[in-house]
Amino acid sequence: MKAIFLDRDGIINIERGDYTWLKEDFVFTSGLFDFLRKLSALNFKFVVITNQGGVNKSLYSIDQVNELHLYMLNELKKEGIEVLDVFYCPHHIDFQRCLCRKPASQMLEKAIALYDIDVQKSYLIGDKESDVEAGQRVGVKGILLDSNPDWSKMNLNIFS
Repeated sequence: MKAIFLDRDGIINIERGDYTWLKEDFVFTSGLFDFLRKLSALNFKFVVITNQGGVNKSLYSIDQVNELHLYMLNELKKEGIEVLDVFYCPHHIDFQRCLCRKPASQMLEKAIALYDIDVQKSYLIGDKESDVEAGQRVGVKGILLDSNPDWSKMNLNIFS
């Protein structure tokens, strides 16, 4: 199976410059739904891979992260977009023993094993070098975008 790994903040939802854990602060990036529907028509499956260090900093709870992700998944589903799974790292960058926080690749490794993802045919889309690096560590091509892209201007040809 070929997949698109999507970073969350700045790619799926608007990067606010602060942590996003409340659904009233969660705003989807412009043109995302149409773009994901087009990728789905090309037989790509979607997996969200996101660092959520605010949990480790006690800014919000795992329950709040899960609640927001459920909201995100439901909104995407209403738009005809199915997401295989959401993987998140709750650790802050200062947490020294973390193996999951991007640029580490544990979240991707789990998804690849669980869903039998073909890394040669898959991509990771993110807005930070750490996103791209995580993808490269498992053989997935990384696509680095500016935060909060206008998906209506994205060229689908890079995914063929």
